[in-house]
Amino acid sequence: MAGDKQTQLVPIGKVGEIAEGAMKLVNILGHSIILARVGDRYYAVANNCTHRGGNLSQGTLQGTVVTCPWHHSQFDVRDGRVIRWLNGGLSAAIVGLFKPKQALKKYPVNVDGDRIMVEVKSESKQ
Repeated sequence: MAGDKQTQLVPIGKVGEIAEGAMKLVNILGHSIILARVGDRYYAVANNCTHRGGNLSQGTLQGTVVTCPWHHSQFDVRDGRVIRWLNGGLSAAIVGLFKPKQALKKYPVNVDGDRIMVEVKSESKQ
């Protein structure tokens, strides 16, 4: 049926091609995703900051926390939860009234041999 969403396991990289503590931007099936390596684990979350849409792949990754380059919102790549919504101050409090905190979408990651794969939902073309 047209419009049905199907889950697919899509290869997005190979083990070892991303340095420890680094991120890689991947665009697959209409999803813009950052793949982050922390130690020997890989995590995948939506690339766009939920505050104002900043490109998180251009931000910084410290441990499991990615910081948006625009307004310094921070998210945990393990589960997408908000660590810091804005960099504080009165303007942050005012913005918080109009734009509630929203976690990043998390994508399940599977490692199969040397392939890193992510689960995404795509539109059925039937």
